[in-house]
Amino acid sequence: MTARTYYAPHGGLPGQTQLLTDRAVFTEAYAVIPKGVMTDIVTSVLPFWKKTRAWIISRPLSGFAETFSQYIMEVRPGGGSERPELDHGAEGVLFVVEGELSIAIDGQPHSLQAGGYAFLPPASKWTIRNEGNAPVRFHWVRKAYERVEGIDAPEAFVTNEREVAPTPMPDTDGKWATTRFVDPEDVRHDMHVNIVTFQPGAVIPFAETHVMEHGLYVLEGKAVYRLNQDWVEVEAGDYMWLRAFCPQACYAGGPGLFRYLLYKDVNRHAKLGGTRA
Repeated sequence: MTARTYYAPHGGLPGQTQLLTDRAVFTEAYAVIPKGVMTDIVTSVLPFWKKTRAWIISRPLSGFAETFSQYIMEVRPGGGSERPELDHGAEGVLFVVEGELSIAIDGQPHSLQAGGYAFLPPASKWTIRNEGNAPVRFHWVRKAYERVEGIDAPEAFVTNEREVAPTPMPDTDGKWATTRFVDPEDVRHDMHVNIVTFQPGAVIPFAETHVMEHGLYVLEGKAVYRLNQDWVEVEAGDYMWLRAFCPQACYAGGPGLFRYLLYKDVNRHAKLGGTRA
């Protein structure tokens, strides 16, 4: 597979001569966080992480998207954590966009380079460290795992995008494809984090309207995305955050590929509220 490039934020601040006008928007159905918003002053530090900062680009919000959080982590040389996840009920996915990351899962060491992907089940024991000479930047998607009686939680695994062949979507002549890191019919998994790729000029030719919540981080290229009733221009480094049932469609503008990292919740019954007898 051809080597891919992935956009990663580097922080900093815009100059005093820059206009205030931007593409950032938050609505009742979706949010767009453009790459220019990911500056130094919006980063967070986390407990038990050393030489690390995080852009927290989504978190559960009542009445909006409630299933997941997504961070972009930046770990400087010598940094990392021996206690990265403090919630034993949380599962996670790591996806490296820049640099090289050393991770140990249940004592087994792995090295993740750009395109590297790790699934971390709930209650797994893992540590992380940057043993290189340059910062490493990666996405960390977290979700409270929804256990089902009689179904075991999935095991941890590590791979790289280069090792996973994209699956063309039906009736698209390969112009729209999804790199699936988990079998869609494996009901042990209650979330998927995939990569979606569009050839220049390719489209989602209908307004998808569905129960899954989404986080879409643009890894490469540009497009015009339909979000609810609006057409929004997006490019590499932008993040789209969608609540359930937000209509969505896409036109990939070119000249190169348009690619994004996609989160969605799957394979579970809808929670029912109200008083139970």
